[in-house]
Amino acid sequence: MARRLNKDLLHPAIAEKVWLAFVRGDFAEAVFTAMCTVEVAVREAGGLAQKQVGTKLMQAAFGQGGPLRDPEANAAEQDRLMHLFIGAMGSYKNPYSHRNVALEDAGEATEIVTLARHLLRIVDARRPALQERQTDEA
Repeated sequence: MARRLNKDLLHPAIAEKVWLAFVRGDFAEAVFTAMCTVEVAVREAGGLAQKQVGTKLMQAAFGQGGPLRDPEANAAEQDRLMHLFIGAMGSYKNPYSHRNVALEDAGEATEIVTLARHLLRIVDARRPALQERQTDEA
């Protein structure tokens, strides 16, 4: 199992917990933990309210006027990135939040965790840009 998911390639925010769940064969827990971490990172990076969760949080963060929306990108790309985050939450976080979902395929779990890693990298890249915009506005 450990060879299927290289711990060193995981985002630091998910590396330990996700990798341990994966090695135990608890793929559903690995996916849920990874996607919950994305949700928390978006909320924190965007300075959004704790009550905002899931797809609505992604709309608030990456939608029109959202703090994590890239003002340098064209409108279509801005919207597609928002939809990527919405789709990830709707497909890979929400089901595990509301019911027991069986996930027994290590390959699929690896792919979803890798997507979470990518989403976390996007959020990380938005943090300095957001801080710079806020400084310029002040």
